[in-house]
Amino acid sequence: MAKDDEDFMEFATARGGPLFRTAWLLCGDWHLAEDLVQTALGKLYRSWRRARRADNLDAYARTVLVRTHISYGRRRSNGERPYAALPDQVAEQGDQALRVALLQGLAELPVKDRTVLVLRYWEDLSVEETAQQMGVSAGAVRTRSQRALHKLRTVLGDEARALAMP
Repeated sequence: MAKDDEDFMEFATARGGPLFRTAWLLCGDWHLAEDLVQTALGKLYRSWRRARRADNLDAYARTVLVRTHISYGRRRSNGERPYAALPDQVAEQGDQALRVALLQGLAELPVKDRTVLVLRYWEDLSVEETAQQMGVSAGAVRTRSQRALHKLRTVLGDEARALAMP
């Protein structure tokens, strides 16, 4: 039993950061992302003996996280919304105005649309991997990603064109 706990702690320590990044991109809320990761790791811990036998433990953990996020979005008691100001962070290379505009645009999309876009284009997962992690068909992912991109373009409006032009 102690070996299982050590293995889980090693995994959680190593993969907690990447899971948090994905959670934050999915929900846009720092505190909710922490809660989602904590909940996902709790679920993973409960089924650790089965989970650690998975072919790709990272994908398994991300699937638990994504499904936890989707489930949270379905709750009727979920009245919280992401906050407008991003927390202070170290600036990264790249166009910060475009990044902020995209994050704000993503925050306005429904949960499943946002999830598809984050997994497909931010996490760079294939259609099949995204479908598997969301528990839907590949066709549903293709359709939803096309519609979600259209909604994102609509939300961003002229701002997207202005940011895309140098």
